Order: sequence, then structure tokens, then C-alpha cells
Amino acid sequence: MKWKQAILDYNHYLNIERGLSENTIDNYLRDIKKFVMFLEKNGISSSPINITEEFIQEFVYEIAKKISPRSQARIISGLRSFFEYLIFENYRESNPTDLIEAPKTGRKLPDTLSEEEINSLITAIDLSKTEGERNRAMLETMYSCGLRVSELIHLKISDLFFEEGFIKIIGKGNKERFVPIHFRAQKYIILYMNEIRAHLLVVKGFEDTLFLNRRGKSLSRQMVFMILKELAIKINLQKKISPHTFRHSFATHLLKNGADLRAIQQMLGHESITTTEVYVHLDTSFLKKVVEKYHPRRS
Repeated sequence: MKWKQAILDYNHYLNIERGLSENTIDNYLRDIKKFVMFLEKNGISSSPINITEEFIQEFVYEIAKKISPRSQARIISGLRSFFEYLIFENYRESNPTDLIEAPKTGRKLPDTLSEEEINSLITAIDLSKTEGERNRAMLETMYSCGLRVSELIHLKISDLFFEEGFIKIIGKGNKERFVPIHFRAQKYIILYMNEIRAHLLVVKGFEDTLFLNRRGKSLSRQMVFMILKELAIKINLQKKISPHTFRHSFATHLLKNGADLRAIQQMLGHESITTTEVYVHLDTSFLKKVVEKYHPRRS
């Protein structure tokens, strides 16, 4: 078996068997292709079936000079998953990455925004411009529902169940979940649909897409990033933010106001509660208040 065929088969497996998103699959395959490029560069002709730990370790030593420990750990994890697949398909009997240790990275928590900072960002939107109503509806929806940027730009009109107070989200791996949506976000979505979207010339194939650009097509991830970046500059926000910052803030604010971690996990669409714990950043003042309020020795 050659590398090209093995990668193609692995691509099908990740897509069909595991149902991963296109972005996740691209990341998996990109790391394997980096390893293949290393082999070609060094004239190593071993196939996926007979490659040994020695060559993988040499590859790890080389990338360690150029990338962060977190990126190293991700690449090693991707290779490990690839060889597990080969074992699963009976191409190999052992995983050559088993004895390779990934560097310790710790947990990196992204920045979170305060409620005041989120309000300032949304207030800074220029509603005199055509895209203003859309941008306000988008930011309110991200904050109301804790959406990933990919979930936001692919949100469908047919996924809005405002009478019930929910929206349907198709998340990672095409997994479906229903998320409550605040009445304020509902109000701004309806306003955008009636005042702006109704007057757009919608391109065929995007009739059901909620948030559209001026050309009548869905927005790109980069466009949402740029909208936030410009608003941050406008209010002189000294934080590096992204759409994911809104998702993280959504979870943090819910927890601080007493929401159950399991409920937050369900709304974010996390398979593991451990993942939710990484997103939910707790400051020490909040922890201190919890102990003072609930510990039996508090009085």
C-alpha cells in the first residue's frame, strides 16, 4: 500500500465512518502529508504498512525545531489516529507512535469578554449601513446560543423554531442539537429578515441560508472574523478576539450565573464534559464566592 492510497482511504473513513467535518478532516490529512513530505525529502521509501517508530521519531525531532509544543502534540495525535485506522483495517498489527511521547502543553484558555464588552461591541455596529442589522443579529445569535462560526454561517431559516424558543444546529460530525435562543436575538433576526434580507437578490442554492452577504450568498468564516476585528478596533478593545470568544463568553457567563455544567455541555454540543471544562474559564473571585456560599463551614 502506498501513502497516497492510504491517505485517500483514511479520508473516506473519517468522512463516512466517523462523520467528521470537512475542516477536521483537512487538519488530520494535512499532518499526515507533512510526515510524507519529510519521508520524501530524506529519501525514505517505507510504506504506511512497514514504517517504524525510528522514522516517526526523527520527524518529531525535526518539527520540534519549528513549531510549538501544542502543534507537535496535535501532529503526533493525528499520526497515532492514522495508524490506529490501519490496525483497524488489518493493514498493520502495531502502532509505531505508541512509544512516542507528546510534549506537555497544559490547557490554554481563550480570552473571554465581559458582559459590558459584548454590549459595547454590539452597540458599536453601524446600523445606518445595510449590513448593520445583519451583523447585530449575528452577534446576538452567537452570544445567545454559543455557536461555532461554522454553525452560524450555515444556519438555515428552516432551523428557526421561534415559537418554541429554539434553533436547530448541525454541529461537528453532522450531529444535530437544539439550542434555546433568547428573545432579543429572535427580535433582531426577524428585523434583519424583514428589513434587509427580504430585499436581497438571493443566489440559487442559498434561499434557506439565514445570513447572507451583499451578493446573496452565505458569509465566509473570514468575513465574520473581520466584522469582529473591526468592531474591536472601533471600541479600542485590547483583546485578541474571534467568533470563538463569543462562544467561550456564552459558557462562562452562564456558569457564573448558576447554570449547570452538563446543560452548558449540551448547548455547546460537546461530547465530553472535559471539553466543556476547558472552555469554561472560572476566575478565582467566582470560586471564592462559591465556597463562601455553599461550604458547610461558611458561617
